[in-house]
Amino acid sequence: MSQVEDRLAAMGLRVPDVVAPLAAYTPAVRYADTVQTSGQLPMVDGSLVTIGKVGAQVSPQEAADLARICALNAIAAVKSLVPDLDTVRVVKVVGFVASDPSFTGQPAVVNGASELLGAAFGEDGVHARSAVGVAVLPLDAPVEVEITVVVRG
Repeated sequence: MSQVEDRLAAMGLRVPDVVAPLAAYTPAVRYADTVQTSGQLPMVDGSLVTIGKVGAQVSPQEAADLARICALNAIAAVKSLVPDLDTVRVVKVVGFVASDPSFTGQPAVVNGASELLGAAFGEDGVHARSAVGVAVLPLDAPVEVEITVVVRG
């Protein structure tokens, strides 16, 4: 097991199975030393954890927890192409938050993903990021996260 997986295990987490695509795409693509994941929803065991808009049906704290699940699913997508997660450096995170029109706390929601990646990858988890509010996401998911990583060696 990698150090990344050991850190996750210390948090009571494990890298899940890769979430099956919902349409005509692949969970991640590797080109040279870069891996880009598709947007990952808060799916656990093949099911969406919850639905709704953040700031209305979903609380900001619940949404941050969902972003954490999305990040874990993104790690799974990366691992499907790069079995040794210790060779991975996270460079960019993009988080989409299905937001009630009055909700402006998208950065705090996406912190759920950023903090998980930082805890799992240490210094290699420090990344650039965008947190974007949107009207709706696939399946009425509250959050979606995609990551870009580079692979050493």
